[in-house]
Amino acid sequence: MIRVLLVDDQAVVRAGFRFLLEQADDIEVVAEASNGPMAVELARRHSPDVVCMDVRMPGGDGLAATREIVASGGPDGATPPAVLVVTTFDLDEYVFGALEAGAGGFILKDCEPEELIDAVRRLADGHGLIDQAVTRRVIAEFARRKAPPEPTSDIAPQLTAREAEIVRQLARGLSNAEIARELVVETSTVKSHLGRAMAKVGTRDRLQTVVWAYQNGLAPH
Repeated sequence: MIRVLLVDDQAVVRAGFRFLLEQADDIEVVAEASNGPMAVELARRHSPDVVCMDVRMPGGDGLAATREIVASGGPDGATPPAVLVVTTFDLDEYVFGALEAGAGGFILKDCEPEELIDAVRRLADGHGLIDQAVTRRVIAEFARRKAPPEPTSDIAPQLTAREAEIVRQLARGLSNAEIARELVVETSTVKSHLGRAMAKVGTRDRLQTVVWAYQNGLAPH
């Protein structure tokens, strides 16, 4: 079962999300929080796999809570919960803030029920995502805002040439299958190289790897 913590200041929203998620036979809502500090405490207490986090809440915002949950890690050094930011706002600042806080995904509240369920499953499985309505725009804006530096001297020894190239293609917004076609290799090869690259640079999922690529000058200009 995928254990989920719901965080939203509106009880009716939490009730709606609980109803939708528990229609899936592999998802269980283990707790609910109405603000950021409560979310941090319940994440420690219940060790969920995924936290569905609102952004703007009285008494403690979701971005600060996301940062603390991700930084604190899981019990006994385990991997921290994956945070899925679920918001009515698709403003770039919220997306950037969520990514920089360590969120693994970003989705809008007006998504279809199946999209929410799929997002929870994907994050639980280690795959980050951003709502398709904002994905390309966010990547383009990252490129514009963060004039990428030259790759630092310690990046080359960290990644092989193939791993670095796959990370570059990922930062362009390509899927594993698209990268495989671009580089004329098998999709399984892309997945294997990407997994090793993520382990080397310490990112948890594809989304955080894209952020790392931009921060370290490995994204395409």
